[in-house]
Amino acid sequence: MKKNLYIIGAAALTLSLSSCEKEYLDVKPSGDEISPEQLADAAAKDPSLLNGNIAGLYATMYNTGTGGTDLQHDDFGQKSWDIYMDMLSSDMVLAGATYGWYSSIAQYQDTKDYTQNEGYMPWRYYYRIIFGANTVIDALGGTDAEQTEPLQRHIMGQAKAMRAYAYFYLAQLYSPGYGTGSEKILPIYTNTQVPNQPKATSEEVYNLIVDDLTEAISYLEDFNRSSKDQIDQTVAKGLLAYALAARGTQADLQQVVTLTDDLIASGYRITNKGELYAQINPSTGALTNPQSGFNNVTTPSWMWGVDLTLANGLDLVSWWGQIDIFTYSYAWAGDPKTIDINLYNAIRKDDYRKNWFDPIGGGLEAAYKEDGYEEGDFDLMPLNKFFDPARKIGGQRNVITDYVYMRIEEMILLKAEAHARLGQEAQAKDALKMLMQNRFEEGAYAEYDSYLNGIGGQALKDEILLQTRIELWGEGKAYLAIKRNKVNVTRGENHIFLPGQTFAWDSDELTFEIPQAEVLNNPDLNK
Repeated sequence: MKKNLYIIGAAALTLSLSSCEKEYLDVKPSGDEISPEQLADAAAKDPSLLNGNIAGLYATMYNTGTGGTDLQHDDFGQKSWDIYMDMLSSDMVLAGATYGWYSSIAQYQDTKDYTQNEGYMPWRYYYRIIFGANTVIDALGGTDAEQTEPLQRHIMGQAKAMRAYAYFYLAQLYSPGYGTGSEKILPIYTNTQVPNQPKATSEEVYNLIVDDLTEAISYLEDFNRSSKDQIDQTVAKGLLAYALAARGTQADLQQVVTLTDDLIASGYRITNKGELYAQINPSTGALTNPQSGFNNVTTPSWMWGVDLTLANGLDLVSWWGQIDIFTYSYAWAGDPKTIDINLYNAIRKDDYRKNWFDPIGGGLEAAYKEDGYEEGDFDLMPLNKFFDPARKIGGQRNVITDYVYMRIEEMILLKAEAHARLGQEAQAKDALKMLMQNRFEEGAYAEYDSYLNGIGGQALKDEILLQTRIELWGEGKAYLAIKRNKVNVTRGENHIFLPGQTFAWDSDELTFEIPQAEVLNNPDLNK
């Protein structure tokens, strides 16, 4: 963009961003908070009190500072780590480094240096979730206590699902291996009373994840959630499908097929053309499909997400602030996030999803003239996938656009992948077609269908992975798929750091080390 606009845009954020030095503050319970023992005593009399603790776990997923920091603008819950994972996968490009957030992640510095706070924040976040979940589980009698009453079953089911969710992501971020091995990866804590624990094996970690989610699915069978930020049985099944696909035994993959079949039949539907990308009136520049933008938790394909409102108090320190040029924050003011050029070029020209990253027809021509932007300023940015509906550049000051954590398309792609890894190619193609016939005009889809029918073996697995990376761009899931499928990462030439370089899926660059603070403070870690 023009230099004068760049300076104006940067200056506009000076007051808000001048205190962005990377200072860290571990958040610890205050003396006024109830102890786990007191909570257990209170819950014995009124179990409904534990619903507040469960709500607190869900709030941790979107509140700022939940990775244990203060004034760290990449610390805002699960969506923080989604960006980390998208950048580690190299599908997301840090296309500008004016303010510096994500620069060290994009250079693979934080994964190789255990002293970096960026590697400690997700560790603190997920173990905070685990401690909170264990507090609830302890109050209900402990991990092995059987629950018979509906209220207690629903609370225990959610707590165990949240504990499993946290351990699953820890296993992805801090371990290159999966599920059935004897390599030691993480400490396991199943209650709030045990002292420091040594690292458990990957087999032990995955057994806990699978056991927790299996019980959660049972306990949540008759749970009707009041909002999509809560984990219900479908979300627990989705999390279990991810864990089993990562562990990846033949029996696991068969179960992935069963779980995803159940979810596909459960009432969610694929994001349709009207919801998929911004469609603009070429005469007025107005958005003609306000249901688009991946910004509304009521979207029928969303399985898990959160309805953000003004009461949540989110602003420039948010996922939207880091990704959306229509939100007043970093993506607009000098740190844009774009798609890897190689991945963009792999999207077929008639695929609707190509429109996500193409400013032509995006209604920005007027902005070029009025605000001093030059053509090319918006190239490869996701301005037609993720956006505030008002679509005013730098316009959304208080974030009320919603966060998505899981949608049904993920389950369709996991089903296709599981079939392919089982050698069931016809079923894999049928599953992929379920998604892809909704991503082309009819005539263009016929060409894709012919192509898909003509491939098999590794080429089919590669195609499913490609469509997973395209469909879920910017949603934090490509990293999981790369590790599941054990494929290497090659960066496109549009990366400002390490362009054109290739990294193995199990390399030091793609996996965090256990943070220095854990190593220093847990003397039993390596016993």
